[in-house]
Amino acid sequence: MNGASREALASARERLDALTDNTSVDAAKLAEELAAVTTLLDREVSLRRALTDPAQSSEAKADLVRRLVGGQLGGESLDLVSGMVRSRWSRSRDLVDAIEELAASADLIAAQRAGALDDVEDEVFRFGRIVSSSAELRAALTAKAAHQGARAAQAELLRSLLGGRANPVTERLVIRLVTQPRGRSLEAGLEALSKLAADRRSRVVAVVTSAVPLSDQQKQRLSGALARIYGRAVHLNLDVDPSVLGGVTVRIGDEVINGSIADRLDEAARRMAG
Repeated sequence: MNGASREALASARERLDALTDNTSVDAAKLAEELAAVTTLLDREVSLRRALTDPAQSSEAKADLVRRLVGGQLGGESLDLVSGMVRSRWSRSRDLVDAIEELAASADLIAAQRAGALDDVEDEVFRFGRIVSSSAELRAALTAKAAHQGARAAQAELLRSLLGGRANPVTERLVIRLVTQPRGRSLEAGLEALSKLAADRRSRVVAVVTSAVPLSDQQKQRLSGALARIYGRAVHLNLDVDPSVLGGVTVRIGDEVINGSIADRLDEAARRMAG
């Protein structure tokens, strides 16, 4: 992407991260809904052109989204897509590419929350190796699907290969890629997924649950303590749960730290560092 599209995508990524900072947002559902929007806009050329037409006002384009798909999307997905069509795009196809990327990222966020992001990244890589080693499998997965039944057959083949052997996120990502290639080679699509997973994995995310919202000072102390432990900046996903009873729970992957909001963060940091 170039120019305006690159800036619009960067803003959309930031909005997705801000939205999914709230752990009550269902990232897997968000991914499913964004993928459905991708399918719609990929099929309806005139619609995606209308939604990226610079001659139309931003609010008019957002209103068109609400009228057409508002009843099929949850509030989070609708807000995200509405924000994206308000941005300027260099090409109409760039909008569809961006929504597709955000759908994949939302699924990866779901995997990250479950502590399974490393598994997903590894499974996508290994699946690519399996495909490259089997001309017959690659032919079956890359055959042009002329009708819905052919796409369903490809999806069923993938479920038989991956079901019970791979993380559900991996299965969803690969099925979407194969059944909706959108002009890409299978190898290019898998490489793009691997890059998204690697970028997400390098971003340390701490899920912080507290009885009351943390103050700015408390958030700074917490992020500083965690940065010393992990050797890099840590992004905080904040959640409020009164049952925590004045304490705070921090989860990064499989690691959990418990402590009081004000007094035990540094102690927890020292204990984990030791």
